[in-house]
Amino acid sequence: MTADGYRAKLDALRDGSLDPAGFGHRDHIGVACELLRHHEFFAATAIMAAGLRALTERAGVPEKYNATITFASMSLIAERMRQDDFADAADFVRRNADRLDLAFLTRQYPPERLHTPLARAVPLLPGDQFARMPA
Repeated sequence: MTADGYRAKLDALRDGSLDPAGFGHRDHIGVACELLRHHEFFAATAIMAAGLRALTERAGVPEKYNATITFASMSLIAERMRQDDFADAADFVRRNADRLDLAFLTRQYPPERLHTPLARAVPLLPGDQFARMPA
């Protein structure tokens, strides 16, 4: 896909016209890259999160949205974008999509933490040692 294609998907995500069936893993990365190229990290992440939440709700699968996966993915993409120069989102995806699968999360997060209602609602750290209240 071209950078223009990712921009078009971003526009569709924002305006609610994006077809979930046509929004695969590489598209998620390309749209995230477009957002991060034009917005600071937290603004880009907020736009992506709102768009994905709305997309999953329209598709009738709101439980598929996961704040932890969204935040961690945006963070990894932002980090990668700062490590090298990329002509545009298409160039970034071409050079990184194979290394940006969700396996990076499964190595960091135990499934019983990553796939919970709390992880879907709030970006969690990989371990819960910081969230526990002292006795």
